[in-house]
Amino acid sequence: MTQPNILILMVDQLNGTLFPDGPADWLHAPNLRRLAARSVRFANAYTGSPLCAPGRASFMSGQLPRRTGVYDNAAEFRSDIPTYAHHLRRAGYYTCLSGKMHFVGPDQLHGFEGRLTTDIYPADFGWTPDYRKPGERIDWWYHNMGSVTGAGVAEISNQMEYDDEVAYMATSKLYDLARGKDDRPWALTVSFTHPHDPYVARKKYWDLYEDCAHLDPAVPDPGYDAQDPHSKRLFDANDWRNFDITPEDIRRSRRAYFANISYLDDKIGQILQVLEDTRQDAHILFLSDHGDMLGERGLWFKMSFYEGSARVPLMISAPGLEPGRVDTPVSTIDVTPTLGDLAGVDMTEIAPWTDGETLVPLAQGTAREAPVAIEYAAEGSWAPLVCLRTGRWKYIRCALDPDMLFDLDADPREQTNLASDPAHAQTLQHFRDMTDARWDLDAYDAEVRASQARRWVVYEALRQGGYYPWDYQPLQKASERYMRNHMDLNTLEESQRFPRGE
Repeated sequence: MTQPNILILMVDQLNGTLFPDGPADWLHAPNLRRLAARSVRFANAYTGSPLCAPGRASFMSGQLPRRTGVYDNAAEFRSDIPTYAHHLRRAGYYTCLSGKMHFVGPDQLHGFEGRLTTDIYPADFGWTPDYRKPGERIDWWYHNMGSVTGAGVAEISNQMEYDDEVAYMATSKLYDLARGKDDRPWALTVSFTHPHDPYVARKKYWDLYEDCAHLDPAVPDPGYDAQDPHSKRLFDANDWRNFDITPEDIRRSRRAYFANISYLDDKIGQILQVLEDTRQDAHILFLSDHGDMLGERGLWFKMSFYEGSARVPLMISAPGLEPGRVDTPVSTIDVTPTLGDLAGVDMTEIAPWTDGETLVPLAQGTAREAPVAIEYAAEGSWAPLVCLRTGRWKYIRCALDPDMLFDLDADPREQTNLASDPAHAQTLQHFRDMTDARWDLDAYDAEVRASQARRWVVYEALRQGGYYPWDYQPLQKASERYMRNHMDLNTLEESQRFPRGE
């Protein structure tokens, strides 16, 4: 079979409940809506871990954090873990990344042959949590509620500057690929950092949501004392006591977040237009690394297994996959085997290296029974948390906390914990048995603590004396760009034009 080109469009911290079947009707997202109309839309897709680096390592490798060792935003993604970029490159693809992937460690490629931008976040061990000091808040890099109290309009920000560059480099690469100098199929990953906080948006997008009816959370803050234990830890980690959050702060934050979805929609529209203008066909996959609670039940950002944080959009547009909605729970760890399947890679070459399974049979109507597993062991936790999602149920377990069990069909906003309800004792035991079979939580905790302790030693050592950062430095060969004296001008002008002249 002819290997198809593949375009992966990834965004950061996009709440999957806003994409029940493509973008919600009230979102100003015409380009994503058009993409959704020709895609398989997985309405119940979940991250492998609700935090940037562990969620992205899981997405790229098809493995959960306990297997990758990427427990948090400062844990090394080892070079010996195969990613979809390795699998596709090995199968003959040109693999390229424009944008964020939050790789930690000296390997800043992980199978990508080309990387067009640096990352927006650091690549070293400086953001390592410390389970030895439960409740300690590391102020210089932990989230705080300043993102909420500072919400509003700006025409440029750190993140806008980044995503403007990501989109420019991606469209430039698509133009270059159209020139046909490389006959290999390509797999281009374009990864934006919006709508991740801070909640700041350009006025043209902010103005789209002036009369938005969704600026207040559907589930209000019940108060700190009424929160579950993990949510209390997240409140404390986010330094909530030092901020006075007003209803207007909440509305402005949500408005800016929605505005940034529209900002991204414009960027994605530009990329898809170049693809169309240059007559390149590609399978297209759209997803996020994790979600954002957006003030629901008083929680913000991610780090939680509640739907707003753990659920993500996931859409695939490819010939042979009939557009439509799929409600079966799936995971971002299913992306790597799915890409291999779509590309015609021998799946036995991928299967040993992934916890996920290809979504192609499910998209074609084959039933799927395997539960979705999620893990979290980063800031705001004092011990690992695990979650299983299958059918109508979501089950959450942590050695420090009471169990949580939700019936998402009857209680989609997760307001009634059924774990202590005698009527659901059998269901609870079923999930406890499944988690016992899958996880040794004591061993998992020990592994996380050992990793953290090692990294604290290494980080402190490497910041003494000479400093040799791991942050990716994009390379441009100036002597090979535009016109140089070792080039034939006639050949150059013709080869750089698309379409070619007569």
